[in-house]
Amino acid sequence: MRPWPLLFVLLLATTLAAAAEPLRVGMELSYPPFEMTDQAGNPTGVSVRLAEALAADLGRQLVIENVAFDGLIPALKTGKIDCIISSMTASPERARSIAFSEPYLKTGLAMLVATKSSVQSAADLDTPGRAVVVKKGTTGHQYAATALKQARVLVLDKESAAVMEVAQGKADAFIYDAISVYHSHVRHPDTTRALLRPLREESWAVGLRRGDDALKRQIDEFLHRFRAAGGFERLGDEFLAAEKAFFEREGIPFYF
Repeated sequence: MRPWPLLFVLLLATTLAAAAEPLRVGMELSYPPFEMTDQAGNPTGVSVRLAEALAADLGRQLVIENVAFDGLIPALKTGKIDCIISSMTASPERARSIAFSEPYLKTGLAMLVATKSSVQSAADLDTPGRAVVVKKGTTGHQYAATALKQARVLVLDKESAAVMEVAQGKADAFIYDAISVYHSHVRHPDTTRALLRPLREESWAVGLRRGDDALKRQIDEFLHRFRAAGGFERLGDEFLAAEKAFFEREGIPFYF
């Protein structure tokens, strides 16, 4: 046997083995309706469905790793996960550390504001005496760190704790994404207001290790096909029907 057929067989075997490896997707399962668990404790939500469709498209078994949001990028960089699908904004700060797929969703930073607070817009935030709460590691945290010089910024680990700071009147505003702000206001209609006009427009994308060009190309191609086939519209109808209707009534551009 000539050497080259043996080399070809070895390369083919390596390729097939790599394709058979599970796709390890990192996300924090505490962000409904995008990343969450059902009553039986199984992962579900928009991002979970997207990850399932991606794994099926790649012919790989899906393994979802539940990782705290601020631990997702370290887990990616150390090889514990293959990619991040966790409502992650493709921010310039993060792009210095990891790579991103093409954007799959457009959103923006909004504000959950205490009913008794006089805050009406971003211009009202950065004044002495204001208390603004953010979730650690989010783009709301990044925004506050750069844009708010006079307000007191409180950084918390949990979204629920940040919401309660506003609902109980301990903070003037919570900076977070528009859908979450909407949900928090629905849960606390008497003590909060939702200011949904974006402070800053953003987009979500799949996080990848730098240099993982083959996987990036596969994911970009999948996202194009998934969108063209109406996949994102179906996810919106399944998980975000009420939100879509509300945003349309308010004249605010919706996610997908």
